[in-house]
Amino acid sequence: MKHASEKAISSLSPLLQQLRSLPSLKEKKPGIFYRKSRAFLHFHEDEDEIYADVRLQEPDFDRFPVTTPIQQATLLRAIRKTLQ
Repeated sequence: MKHASEKAISSLSPLLQQLRSLPSLKEKKPGIFYRKSRAFLHFHEDEDEIYADVRLQEPDFDRFPVTTPIQQATLLRAIRKTLQ
């Protein structure tokens, strides 16, 4: 599975705006977020689907589908819960 293209990242604009508003996260490159000095979130694409890899618990990433608004809301809830 390849990292998400610029086109795929731009399709996530509403989600990215919400992620950018979270003070604990810093966007190093479009769609690549860090928490403190560690990679926290990035995106992949496979065919017509987009996925987020997010480090909710150390040491590994969890993969979430984020193609639809409902899937994006699920990811955002999980991230907010982790950052509390």
